Formats: sequence, C-alpha cells, structure tokens
Amino acid sequence: MIKTIIVDDEIHCLDTLNILLKEHCPTMNVVQQCKSGEEGYQAINFHKPDVVFLDIEMPGMNGFDMLKKLSDVNFSVIFTTGYDQYAITAIHLSALDYLLKPIAPSDLIGAVRKLDSRKQFPSKEQFGILLDKLSNPRGSIARFAIPTFDGFELVSAEAIICCTADDNYTRFQLKNDREIIACRTLKQIEESLESFPFFLRVHHSYLVNMNEVVRYVRGEGGYLVMSDGRSVNVSRSRKESLLRLFVT
Repeated sequence: MIKTIIVDDEIHCLDTLNILLKEHCPTMNVVQQCKSGEEGYQAINFHKPDVVFLDIEMPGMNGFDMLKKLSDVNFSVIFTTGYDQYAITAIHLSALDYLLKPIAPSDLIGAVRKLDSRKQFPSKEQFGILLDKLSNPRGSIARFAIPTFDGFELVSAEAIICCTADDNYTRFQLKNDREIIACRTLKQIEESLESFPFFLRVHHSYLVNMNEVVRYVRGEGGYLVMSDGRSVNVSRSRKESLLRLFVT
C-alpha cells in the first residue's frame, strides 16, 4: 500500500478526494487528512508518507510555505488547486504534477499511474524552480525541468531549437545535436513554456524557438528553416500570426 496524506483546508475537498482514492486508486492508503499547512507539516514528519496531495491556497501556511518549512521532501507531491495561472505555470516549469479542482476521476487515475512509473522523488532543484517562479511570477526563469522516463533534465530555454509532438510524448531538439524525449504532450509543453515569449506554436506538431529561426519559405503554409538546418512545417491556420511576428 502507498502511504498517503491529503492536505486541504476545505473539508468537502478532503472527503471527496479520499472517496475518489478509495474508489479508483485502492493502492493509496490515506493515513491522515489535514485541514491546514501546519497540520500537514506535522503529519508528514510523523507518518513519513510516500505521497502527499497538497492544496496550494490555504490560510496561514499555504502549500508552498509548508514545503519550504520541510528540511527534506522525500515523498511525491501532487498539488491540488483551482485555476491559478501563475501557480500552474510554476508547477509546469518544475516538472511537478497537479490536479485541477474539482478533481475528475480520470485525472486522478492518470496522476497515480505516473507515480507508479516514476523512479525518484522530486529534487531540490525542481522545488527551487517552483519557488523562484512563484516569488517572481512575471519574471523569466533561466531553466526549467523536462520530465523524462526516469526523472527530469534541467535545461535552459534558450538551448531549445524546437519541440516536436510524438503521440503522448514530445521530442526536444536542443543545440549541440542533443535530443530529449519528454513524457508530456506538446500541448502540456506549450503551457509550460508560456512564460518564455519567444516560443510559438506554428503547427499542431511543432513548437519553435523564434530566436532559432533562420528563414521562412513561402507555400500553402510554408515552412521554417531552423538554426540546425531542420525544416519545420507551418500550418495554414498559424501562418498569419507567424508572419505578423516577422513584420513587426
């Protein structure tokens, strides 16, 4: 059984998630439900859980403050939150997981399955990226975490040439002929990179770093030639927005 703690200041959210876990994720053993960040902090130190479902917005000590107070985060974290774009962007950049409230059973099952395939707990670097972004939500972060099959890789956004969809995965083409396969869809990667304005989705299969575009070749949609020599197709529906960037 997977020792689990739920931290949320809303009683109905605690009860609902507990019921969903019992119904859909029977391997998750909820050892305590906590109504505050302080209570969660004490429960984590006492139970030493494998997984914590952590609400972000709580009075007093919020979820992020609770994490900062812990000396070590040697457990998996799944954030639970309403729609908060800054928080979600920060979580994406750090390659951590979250569930949007109200939590759908299918999303919960997917998040738990990802836990089963993960080989390590979140690192200090991941939480460092998360907290840096939260403390400066409108500023840029030099690096972000790319989730991979066996963990994550920290890369500079400027080192990315383009990202290519590959079913439920994304291929990152980096400078120096490096490639990283991320276990995220291109849509999820696009959301992760929203705070970097030089990325543009030019096709349902391609997200490009506009600083790495060498030239544009006209056609029905046309295509871009990137700095490493590869060609990237442009869809007709995205051609106009792309050309506006070149003109301005």
